[in-house]
Amino acid sequence: MMSDEKTCILQRTKLFALRIIRLYGALPRTTGGQVIGKQLLRSGTSVGAHVREGKRSRSYAEMISKTEGAMQELEESIYWFELLEESGIVQPERLADLKKEANELMAILVTSTRTLKSRSTKGSGKS
Repeated sequence: MMSDEKTCILQRTKLFALRIIRLYGALPRTTGGQVIGKQLLRSGTSVGAHVREGKRSRSYAEMISKTEGAMQELEESIYWFELLEESGIVQPERLADLKKEANELMAILVTSTRTLKSRSTKGSGKS
């Protein structure tokens, strides 16, 4: 990733986490809302942490691992969005922008992982 792209993904994942935090704070205090909300809070805020850790990687393999970890957390977040929506805890329109951002972040991370894997197989190790 180029420097501007790194900054963009770092900012976007941090904003995503902040939006998840605000969503969690607005969820109903029902058992379902709180249990699903806490799961979403964990996965949604972990995305940016993985990306940030990847930025400081010592190798392509480590960066790929951290990026794939972020992708797993995004996939889990999307699952919790679906449960919140389909259970009727949160109205679909309330989650639409967050789901869109999760899918856009996923596309960026998939592309980044493919690029990193391509570079790492060409024998040029990151120092």
